[in-house]
Amino acid sequence: MPKIIERNQIVPNLWLLKIEAPDIASKIEPGQFIVVMPDEKGERIPLTVADWDENSITTVFMEVGTSTHKLTQLKAHDELPVVVGPLGKPVYIESFGTVVCAGGCYGIADIFPIARALKEKGNKVISIMEARSKYLLYWQERLKEVSDELIVTTTDGSAGRKGNAPLILKELLKGKEPVNRIFAIGCTFMMMDCSEATREFGIPTIVELNPIMVDGTGMCGACRVSVKGETKFACVDGPDFDGHEVDWGLLSARRRAYFTEETEALEGG
Repeated sequence: MPKIIERNQIVPNLWLLKIEAPDIASKIEPGQFIVVMPDEKGERIPLTVADWDENSITTVFMEVGTSTHKLTQLKAHDELPVVVGPLGKPVYIESFGTVVCAGGCYGIADIFPIARALKEKGNKVISIMEARSKYLLYWQERLKEVSDELIVTTTDGSAGRKGNAPLILKELLKGKEPVNRIFAIGCTFMMMDCSEATREFGIPTIVELNPIMVDGTGMCGACRVSVKGETKFACVDGPDFDGHEVDWGLLSARRRAYFTEETEALEGG
């Protein structure tokens, strides 16, 4: 079974998991994800791959429920019963021109491989890191290496500019330099707010949807979302879509579908 190489808490409630998985690492592309099970009775969890080398894959996840809590209890050399991937479609990368990559929470890690791929294609990459406070920021140096400009913003103003990613996006789009494409990854509300902030400018704003998933191969239908009025499965049609075409209200409602059961499971140990 796949073994854990590293498991560390990088900031409060966010954890890095590095897994020995050479077969996946040899095929993974930016925007794709894996499905893992923390134990043989655990649920299948989709996690976006934030980095990789020839032997391993790295993901950053938030501890939010029973199964992610179980992942935080594992340590180096422990085995995972299930690691499946790469899943989903790779995000579309080409030479767009000037591109903005905005990341918040676990999305800071998830925009890293996208920014790197965009830079390799010759784009000018402006990256935005968003957090509530300075102590929740991480991977600044990594993002600097793959960005022409890195903008840090915090809600309380303890680091970088006081504000959030949607406010910075609006400022950039109102500036003199044209922006050709935007990638925004984070919690549902962050991606929704970024999409609304850019809607009036008509700039494609690519988001990475995070609905409930079970099998990750399009068989169960749990991850269905509405995009441009059509039903899509995030696991096989995405997970990346234009945020201007997403039904955010439906997505938010579906993500809350098992809130009571999840709370009961976590409280029950």
